[in-house]
Amino acid sequence: MTMAVLRFNCIQPGLEPTEMSARYKAFVEMAAIADEQGFGIINFEEHHGAANGWSPSPMLMAGMVVARTKRIGINFGALLLPLHDPVRVAEDLAVLDLTSGGRVTTVVGLGYRPSEYQLHRKDWAGRGKLMDHCVDTVLKAWTGEPFEYFGETVQVTPTPLTKPHPILMIGGTSKATARRAARFGLPMYTAAPVPEVEALYYAECERLGVQGFCVMPAGMSVHIFVVDDPAKAWATWGQHVWHEASTYAGWQTSDISSAAHSHASNVDELRAEGMYRFVTPDEAVEVVRSSGTALLHPLCGGMPLEPAWDMYHRFVDQVWPKVRAAS
Repeated sequence: MTMAVLRFNCIQPGLEPTEMSARYKAFVEMAAIADEQGFGIINFEEHHGAANGWSPSPMLMAGMVVARTKRIGINFGALLLPLHDPVRVAEDLAVLDLTSGGRVTTVVGLGYRPSEYQLHRKDWAGRGKLMDHCVDTVLKAWTGEPFEYFGETVQVTPTPLTKPHPILMIGGTSKATARRAARFGLPMYTAAPVPEVEALYYAECERLGVQGFCVMPAGMSVHIFVVDDPAKAWATWGQHVWHEASTYAGWQTSDISSAAHSHASNVDELRAEGMYRFVTPDEAVEVVRSSGTALLHPLCGGMPLEPAWDMYHRFVDQVWPKVRAAS
């Protein structure tokens, strides 16, 4: 069955407050339309201290969407758990789970930018141990039972609706991530195809006697933007997708794998790479039918709201009905 996925990070180069306000309001309206149209998932991400305001408050954004929707799934991909108070995360995610009726899935990750740890006064060198502590705390908190926490007995309420707890996945592409996920008996999510890490995860699950599963993308993420004239759209709006792609690429290091990492060095190379595609409605139908997934990122890279809405409505009105009718 074909799925439509929405991605939001509300980047706004320049951070002009009035424009940023309009952008955040627009994403909530787009989410409500997606829910009405039977889209599958809205994906949120987390970064801090970015010059373009890249998504510092994903749980708050998710709350806005939950309040306006009834069916669509909410996914954090990923929540940078070591940057947070784990008790507060357990509380916030429990409330989101209760309010949404169990629609929230969370991938937790370490992150890969030392500046984010510095900003939040967290120990970069000790991030692995901090992650273990945070995951352990969230899982214990969600039971609703008393547990020992820094030498005291505590109890966290309310408990989530979803039992035994909301879906919590350990995200990453390293062997340490595979071992951590298996050790906690949690599913693993990889941000890129890493079959050797997937194999290690399943081997560790078998060794520890736990049931697990690994979610791994098949290849490069492909974002589509539906327009009448792709060449004109690239000339007019390509700078915005390039802003996002180049910003993200600038954060990556040699030990990181990501299906969303562009290796282009300019707009023309980005267009040829195929990770971001301006396509006609008919082309969009073929792309979605062949892949089984429509990945939409209408506000990508600070895309002005008027063309963002136009591209979004073209998909909703001209592409999605044809795709759904054929699935």
